[in-house]
Amino acid sequence: MLERLLGIILPVFAIIALGWVWGRRAKPDMSVVNRISMNVLSPALIFSALSSKSFDVWDNRLLMLGSIGVVLGSGLIAWPIAKALREDPRTFVPPMMFNNCGNMGLPLAVLAFGDAGFAPMVALFTISNLTHFTLGVWIIDHHARFGRLLRNPMVWSTVAGFAFAVVQPPIPEVAAVTIRMVGDALIPMMLLSLGVRLTGIRRGDARLGAIGGVVCPLTGLAMAAILVPVLGLDPRQAGLLFLFGCLPPAVLNFMVAEQFEREPAKVASIVLVGNAMSVVFVPIGIALALH
Repeated sequence: MLERLLGIILPVFAIIALGWVWGRRAKPDMSVVNRISMNVLSPALIFSALSSKSFDVWDNRLLMLGSIGVVLGSGLIAWPIAKALREDPRTFVPPMMFNNCGNMGLPLAVLAFGDAGFAPMVALFTISNLTHFTLGVWIIDHHARFGRLLRNPMVWSTVAGFAFAVVQPPIPEVAAVTIRMVGDALIPMMLLSLGVRLTGIRRGDARLGAIGGVVCPLTGLAMAAILVPVLGLDPRQAGLLFLFGCLPPAVLNFMVAEQFEREPAKVASIVLVGNAMSVVFVPIGIALALH
């Protein structure tokens, strides 16, 4: 078990460490890279995975429902915690709800479950993002304009991907290969980008970041433990839900907080320190997933 855990975790953290080293030495501006990842690579990956014949919407319906339960349940648990900490729930709660199922979840799912785990985790990634762009944004700003958010390429690629998954029309091989190749570039790009972002951790931000780094995976794992028997998930789906639950806050939380001016410095500390602390909680989640 230990050897398998190391085989799953070490490649992911090695790429993150490479990004951290490069970020410390080169101090690159990642804004262009992140825009490409969000607007080109991520939509291609989402559409490619969801439209593939290996993904069955009906077979994974309970797993997707479970991911929604993890997101909503984590938020409900985190809300009184934010009040106890005397922090604004609009700052603290979204990072507890929306985890790093893109940067970490996708490569970990592949390494833990092979190709059979990839498309379902992409589905959880897309559901988390859609919830983030709707409910998550509403929590941060009740007056947000959803029309602008719905023009996001990830939203349209999700709609198209699920439509193709249900109807399964023929896709020309050239088009499918092209889209898949573009999407495959996302995972290493996101891991490197995450490593670069970890160079921004400041000592003064460590307290709130450490609290968030503990609350996010613990609430996710608690909700997964509740939902797995309730939904009657099979072992692979149960493992994927535990893996989904153990992940740290998503980098996207910082981008959204910055866009809506909702204490982005605090959110950045939660995201960065939380991801650094994932070295503790990800092995726990994977051990539960493979149990």
